Amino acid sequence: MPETALQPDPRRWKALIFIGLAQLMVVLDATIVNIALPSAQRDLGITDGNRQWVITAYALAFGGLLLFGGRIADLWGRKRTFVVGLTGFALASALGGAAANTAMLLGARALQGVFGALLAPAALSLLAVMFTEAKERAKAFGIYGAIAGGGGAIGLILGGLLTEYLNWRWTFFVNIPFAIIAAFGAVMVIREPAQGRNRNRLDIPGVLLVTTGLVSLVYAFTRAESDGWSAPLTIGLFVAAAVLLAAFVVVERVVKAPLLPLRVVLDRNRGGVYLSLGLAVIGMFGLFLFLTYYLQVVLDYSPVLTGVAFLPMVAGMITGSTQIGARLMTRVAPRYLMAPGFLVASVGMLILTQIKTDSSYPALILPGLVLMGLGMGTAFMPAMSLATHGVQPRDAGVASAMVNTSQQVGGAIGTALLNTIAASATTAYLTAHAASGTSPQALQLQSMVHGFSTAIWWSFGILVLAAGIAFTFINTGHQGGAPAGAGASEEDLNAIPVLAH
Repeated sequence: MPETALQPDPRRWKALIFIGLAQLMVVLDATIVNIALPSAQRDLGITDGNRQWVITAYALAFGGLLLFGGRIADLWGRKRTFVVGLTGFALASALGGAAANTAMLLGARALQGVFGALLAPAALSLLAVMFTEAKERAKAFGIYGAIAGGGGAIGLILGGLLTEYLNWRWTFFVNIPFAIIAAFGAVMVIREPAQGRNRNRLDIPGVLLVTTGLVSLVYAFTRAESDGWSAPLTIGLFVAAAVLLAAFVVVERVVKAPLLPLRVVLDRNRGGVYLSLGLAVIGMFGLFLFLTYYLQVVLDYSPVLTGVAFLPMVAGMITGSTQIGARLMTRVAPRYLMAPGFLVASVGMLILTQIKTDSSYPALILPGLVLMGLGMGTAFMPAMSLATHGVQPRDAGVASAMVNTSQQVGGAIGTALLNTIAASATTAYLTAHAASGTSPQALQLQSMVHGFSTAIWWSFGILVLAAGIAFTFINTGHQGGAPAGAGASEEDLNAIPVLAH
C-alpha cells in the first residue's frame, strides 16, 4: 500500500483514455440530441412547449444529483461508481432509443441524467487523484478540458450524421458501445489510489434539499416561458428554490458529515471557477440550441451539414485547450487564461448577434464559431484543473461534482432562460410587424431570427460577466510552479488532439 500511495500508477495514461471516453459520452449526450430533436419531435408528436424538456430533463436530473453522485464516489470508491454509472447510462440510452412516446423519451433522458450524475464526478475525481505532478496534470487536464469543452460540439456533428444516415434513435444507441468500451477499460486498467476515501455517513437531508432546490430553480425558468415571469407558479418556484438552497447551506454548516463541505466552495479560487464556469455554460448551451435551429430551419441545412458547420468550433476548442491552455497553465496564472478566454468567446458571440435570414456562413457564422471555440477551450482547461487543485483527497469527488454541477445547472438554466427570452422576442416581433405586408412565411422566419439574435445578445453579456468574475475572484498563481520551459513535450502535445477525439 505505501508503494501505491507514493508511486504514480504506471497505467494512468491508459486509464485516461477510458476516463476521457466516458466523459466524452456524457458531455456529447448533452447536445447530441439537439440535432435529432426536430426529427424526434415530428416522429413522436412532441409539442413545441415540451420539446425543450428533452434537453432539460437530462440536465435537471444530472445537475440536481451531481453532488450526491460526487459524495457516493468518495464513499463507494471512484472506480466502482464510475463503472456503475457507465452501466446505468448505457441501459437508459437503450430505453431512449426505443422510446415509443414523449413520456418514455423524457423518462429515459432523466434516467440518463441520474447515472451521468454518478459517472461524471467519478471520472474527474479519478483524474484529480491519479495525476498530481504539475506537468503531468497540465497534460491530463488539457485532454480533459478539450473533451469537456469540445464534446458538446462533437455531439452536434455526430447527431447530424446519425440523424441523416440512420435516424434520431441512434443518437441514443451510440452511447452503448461507448459505455461498454469505457467500462471494460476501467475494470482492466484503472487502479484508484487507496487513500482518500470518505466513509462518513451520507447526508440525506442535504441530498434532498439541494436536489429539490436545483430542480425548482430550473423548473422556474422553464415555467416562465409558458406562464410568464410574474405568474404565481413561476414566482412560487423561484421562492421555493431560494428557501431550499438557503436551508441546504444552513444544514451543511451544522451536520457532522456534510454532503458539500463549505470549505470546498468558500475557497475564493474554486468558488470563482464554479461561478464563472456556470455563467459561461449558460451562454454556450443556449447558443447550441438556437444555432442548430437557425441552420436547419432558417438556412435549410441538412442535419449532417449542420454538424459539419460546427466543426470549426470543435477545432477551436481543442486548439485552445491543448495548445494554449496546456502549454501555459504551469507558467501563467489561471485568471490570465480564463478571463481573456471568456472575452474572446464573447466577441464570437457578438458577431453571431448579427445573424439575418440570409446570413453568409463563411462571412459571419464561421468567424463567430472559431472565436467561441478558441476562447472557451482556453478558459475551460485551467478551470477544470483549478477546481480540483489542492483539494483534500476525501473531498475530491464532491469538488469534481461541483465542476459538473456548475456546467449542467448552467446548461439547464441557459436552455430554459434563453429559450424564454427568444420566444418572448419572437412573439413581440410578430405582433409589431403583423401589418407590415410581409408574407406570413417570411415574417415567421424574420421573427424567429430576431428571437435568436436577442437571446444571443444576452449570452454575450453573460460571457462578459463570466470574464469579470474570473478576473476578480481568481487570484492564485500558476499551478505547479514549473519553470518556463517545463511545458508538455512536443510528442505528448501532438498526441492530445487524437485522444480528445
